[in-house]
Amino acid sequence: MGLFSSLIGNAGAVDQDKLRNDYGQLFTDNEEVEIGFKLVRDTFIFTNKRLILVDKQGVTGRKTEYLSVTYKSIARFSIETAGTFDLDAELKIWVSSEQQPSIVKKFNKSVNVYDVQKVLAKYVLG
Repeated sequence: MGLFSSLIGNAGAVDQDKLRNDYGQLFTDNEEVEIGFKLVRDTFIFTNKRLILVDKQGVTGRKTEYLSVTYKSIARFSIETAGTFDLDAELKIWVSSEQQPSIVKKFNKSVNVYDVQKVLAKYVLG
C-alpha cells in the first residue's frame, strides 16, 4: 500500500498471519481470518463468523474500539468499482434496517473489491 493511498484514507490488503498475530486475542475458537484490510490506523477483518472493525482513536492511537458485526445483522451491502479516473473502490454496508450505510470504506486499486464482495456474499447470503 503506497503512502499516498494511506494518507487519503484508502485501504490495502493485510497478510492473514499478521492479522492473526496482531488481533488473535479477539478471535473465538474455530474463528478464521478470511481477508483483512488496513487504513492509516484502522483495520477491518472479515472472519468466518463476523466482521471486526478496529478503530484507533485519539492523537496517540492508544485508545482502540473493536466493533464486531455479525453477518446475520447485515441487511445489505454494495460495492462501487473504480472508474477510469477514480482509482478508488467503495464498500457500503447497512446494518439492520438503517436507511444510510452504517459502514463505508474506500479501497485503493491494489484491492480486488470483488474479493471483498465474495466474502460478504458467502456469509451474509449463505
